[in-house]
Amino acid sequence: VCIHRVRSCSSIRFIKSKYVCVFDKSALKFSHQQRLFRTSAVSCGQIVQFKLSDIGEGITEVTVKEWYIKEGDSVSQFDSICEVQSDKASVTITSRYDGIIRKLHYSIDDIAFVGKPLVDIEIDASKGVASEEDVVETPPMSHEEHTHQEIKGHKTLATPAVRRLAMENNIKLSEVVGTGKDNRILKEDILNYLAKQTGAILPPSPKAEIVPPQRKAEAVPAAPKDKARKIPVPVSRPIAFAGKDRTEPVTGFQKAMVKTMSAALKIPHFGYSDEIDLTQLVQLREELKPLAEIRGVKLSFMPFFIKAASLGLLQYPILNASLDENCQNVTFKASHNIGVAMDTEQGLIVPNVKNVQSLGSAGQLGTSDLTGGTFTLSNIGTIGGTYAKPVILPPEVAIGALGKIQVLPRFNSKGEVFKAQIMNVSWSADHRIIDGATMARFSNLWKSYLENPALMLLDLK
Repeated sequence: VCIHRVRSCSSIRFIKSKYVCVFDKSALKFSHQQRLFRTSAVSCGQIVQFKLSDIGEGITEVTVKEWYIKEGDSVSQFDSICEVQSDKASVTITSRYDGIIRKLHYSIDDIAFVGKPLVDIEIDASKGVASEEDVVETPPMSHEEHTHQEIKGHKTLATPAVRRLAMENNIKLSEVVGTGKDNRILKEDILNYLAKQTGAILPPSPKAEIVPPQRKAEAVPAAPKDKARKIPVPVSRPIAFAGKDRTEPVTGFQKAMVKTMSAALKIPHFGYSDEIDLTQLVQLREELKPLAEIRGVKLSFMPFFIKAASLGLLQYPILNASLDENCQNVTFKASHNIGVAMDTEQGLIVPNVKNVQSLGSAGQLGTSDLTGGTFTLSNIGTIGGTYAKPVILPPEVAIGALGKIQVLPRFNSKGEVFKAQIMNVSWSADHRIIDGATMARFSNLWKSYLENPALMLLDLK
């Protein structure tokens, strides 16, 4: 006996038959196969393989560091899918489609290749947004599953750090009202939402009140005379590695360092060192620290070092230049993109502050922050040591290494011994286009700005 079939997404409804027919077993078996594979399951969408696109800088592979979604989640365009790590920077990958995540092609710490599928996303077939070569077979889906997954998430703008904070507290970003630009969700929005849910009372934000700076006599409290000198005690740490030899591939920032340093050591380096008396700068920083804390800023010495370097580069632009591979042309860079070498768990990275000669910019540590540098400072003194031999980061032509600040005895103009805050600096320059006299003059100008920080006010723009 056969009856009419009515297709409804993925279910079969039986209605009263107008006609009754008799089939043999083979025909009935064939009809059953047709019902399973041809006529019963009508897909409500098509599967698109979302491929990892080219992220620039000649990068062909990346390491998957974190997933912001899982299989079965709904995503909208511009929603963050994952964070990947190349040998140059961390990049957040966002979705191009509205749909449902059906498959993750990689696990955490797997190597993903440019041009290969990253995730499979089920999209609405009626919209026809995907090219035929990206579409794969659509598996049948139950009506209940389809109804549940059809609830799309709102388009949300948030940084990976904010998304991680929301995930740790089981907060759906679609339920949080963003107060940032273009309704971007900020960290404060997550904390405020969490406070409303838990009933917690958040401390009020400090007001930017004008507080008079402390007097110089009060800025640096004198240490007790009878205070004994502290002897550094080695810190006991757990053993990092023991056992059999193991071999690991060179990846991430280490891989970038291999390439960069191999090219850098082909440059003939010229070294120059000097010491800087930072007594006045140390006192100025102590006076400004309370004002900076009111604004939520932890004031360090690095902003002064960077700004003084930028002012010096205005007078000696050759140090902010680059030399082509054939050593035929020198390009003088208009922007002062000063890099700051940082020691991280992944290795050495050198993010740079753009346009220091005007208004520096701040943002996430992405590809744009790690490329395009024109001059570099390496603050080795935060770890220890006084002198170093920094290696130039091509295509730059100069780099400076800053030692630690030490309290040492020095003589003033009257021949009297006084306590001075001394820091040593070590410069390296490309000796193909920079001579020693130019490096020394630049260093002296940079030194004068730091030893007399008030002079920087005369040259600020």
